Amino acid sequence: MEELRQEGKIRHIGFSFHDEYNVFQEIIQYRKWDFCQIQLNYMDTEEQAGLKGYQLAEELGIPMIVMEPVRGGALANFSEEMNSKFTALDEKASIASYALRYVAGLPNVKVILSGMSSMEQVKDNMKTFSPFIPLNERERMVIEETPQILQARVQNGCTGCGYCMPCPQGVNIPENFKVWNTYHMYQNYEAIRFAWAGIGKKSMANYCIQCKKCEEKCPQKIKISQDMPRVWADLNRKN
Repeated sequence: MEELRQEGKIRHIGFSFHDEYNVFQEIIQYRKWDFCQIQLNYMDTEEQAGLKGYQLAEELGIPMIVMEPVRGGALANFSEEMNSKFTALDEKASIASYALRYVAGLPNVKVILSGMSSMEQVKDNMKTFSPFIPLNERERMVIEETPQILQARVQNGCTGCGYCMPCPQGVNIPENFKVWNTYHMYQNYEAIRFAWAGIGKKSMANYCIQCKKCEEKCPQKIKISQDMPRVWADLNRKN
């Protein structure tokens, strides 16, 4: 890549990242990068590289590109109760605009990537940045409260450790619970539609036979055999 840059075929060398912070730390300190790209939004500040990764890149003077600012659309629409907290700030502003403005307010973020599926979304994003207005104190307070409210809706304490696996029936226990908890957090089926389908039909909760072998190994002492029917009831009725 350095040779190609000398030939004028590459202008900037950087990397895109999906892993844990310690891996990010190793890569970003390996050489002098021209930029880096991470997933970041106001819900996932401690996921993957997270805000720690952002701060490290800023300290090293490496410009940042951010993907998933609206968390795959999950931060674009909540329950009516949650949406009302944002519309009370400005009834003309979209819910997604606050997620974009949160990321854009970080000084070292130079480019924000947004997956758009309609002209309406394109126009809304253009409006959000034309001109860009940083979050005010009242808006920031609502954004800071949102993760706490959503986390309180989590149905069980599954950490995804995987000690319960493998399931004799082939059920992907951690993934079923991850999708289920995410669904209840956002109360929006669109936020988990693809993740639910991605589990695979033969790995879904309905294959659980309540043998309870997994419960013997669960460090969180989760009543997996009781929760699996609830997962299926909540998610399959919308499938």
